[in-house]
Amino acid sequence: MRQPRIENGFSPIEIIVGVFTLLLVVTLVVPRIMGQTVKDKRTRADADMADIAQALHSYKAGNGAYPSTADGLQALAQPGRTRSGNPNGYLSSVPVDPWGHEYAYFTDGSRFLVKSYGADGREGGDGDNADITIQS
Repeated sequence: MRQPRIENGFSPIEIIVGVFTLLLVVTLVVPRIMGQTVKDKRTRADADMADIAQALHSYKAGNGAYPSTADGLQALAQPGRTRSGNPNGYLSSVPVDPWGHEYAYFTDGSRFLVKSYGADGREGGDGDNADITIQS
């Protein structure tokens, strides 16, 4: 009596089905992960700018005005730059946006605008390149 032949490995059709399944999963999952990354960066920028806005309000309460545009956000992280406010500074360090660019800061002394220019680092844009702003 002959013993049945045992084959090791996968048949071509099994390989094709496996590759197709893997490609289908990658096609469905990767865009969601990438989209979440963009959303996470925008959320982090919003949180950073809220922290900066709080520090700016504290600076104004202690000094009577926001730091000048020329002094920039660095004034918030410098100890001893206050008349009656926080002698240690208002931020431990000035954050950069999630894309590695400095936040833009503009003021007329009574109001301020803090802006991230998005992924491309240039004004304007759509999607990941869109500007994110907070103002008083």
